[in-house]
Amino acid sequence: MQPLIDYARTFRHQTAARPEEFARLAEGQAPQALFITCSDSRVIPSLITGARPGELFELRTAGNIVPPYGSGQPSGEAATIEYAVEVLGVTDVVVCGHSHCGAVGALVRGDDLNAVPAVRDWLAHAAPRPNGTKSQDDPAVADAVQSHVLAQILRLRSYPCVARRVDAGELRLHAWFYEIHTGTVLAHEPHADTYVAL
Repeated sequence: MQPLIDYARTFRHQTAARPEEFARLAEGQAPQALFITCSDSRVIPSLITGARPGELFELRTAGNIVPPYGSGQPSGEAATIEYAVEVLGVTDVVVCGHSHCGAVGALVRGDDLNAVPAVRDWLAHAAPRPNGTKSQDDPAVADAVQSHVLAQILRLRSYPCVARRVDAGELRLHAWFYEIHTGTVLAHEPHADTYVAL
């Protein structure tokens, strides 16, 4: 923790070197995209995309899961999606899964998650078991994660604000897969129904 604290202590000196940039950020935000990804500490959206502060609105959940719309319970995930789409007016939404995903791996293997009941209930409530013929023997669970990302894209389409803007041609949805071990980012190509390198 100490290196993080040390950096935070000196961060204001970096902002002092770029006063115009940080003053602009204080005036408000206008991100280009909502980036939905896993909470995994190895997945850093701004590192992957090169985004500067203010360019990405982020939603991070265990397993980059988009919960079903209208469950009757308020959710931070639904509020984040709605705010990004309706208030901030993002034009793109990326759902980015990643290799070596613990959440998707647990679903694929059918792991006993009784020792972590909140994780168990989140995964059971929010995600169907991912498809993936090769995933049982693949430590990267790539096939299953890619299938899982497409399921989350379908979930997004069930949100009225998303469906309305997609139908109007004002919002684009993107399914990405990030390989932790190579740094490669793949994007789903709907016409070929395959993931290809960006």
